[in-house]
Amino acid sequence: MIACCTPLAGSSLSDEDAAELERLFKVLADRNRVKILNILLRARGQAVCVCEFTDQLDLAQPTVSYHLKLLREAGITRTRAEGTQRFISLRSDDLETRFPGLVGVLTAS
Repeated sequence: MIACCTPLAGSSLSDEDAAELERLFKVLADRNRVKILNILLRARGQAVCVCEFTDQLDLAQPTVSYHLKLLREAGITRTRAEGTQRFISLRSDDLETRFPGLVGVLTAS
């Protein structure tokens, strides 16, 4: 018998890992959240004030807060409070631990 194609090796993802990636991709399946991620990646590890997102995305503050909440709950960002201002940063190290290579893919352009 001649094989017509290379046999599949199977998935290297557990069901739990696949579910976690699914949640991550669902959060990133919104253009505004992708733009927020892009702004954070361009900041190269520096925290970004929430006011920068409202200005750059031309969105109302409550809308930006909603998007930031989803990113934070997904473990993509962290928030630091300084007085009445909030600063957002990317959790690059945590993402790299959970999803090796993902940050590199996101920053490649």
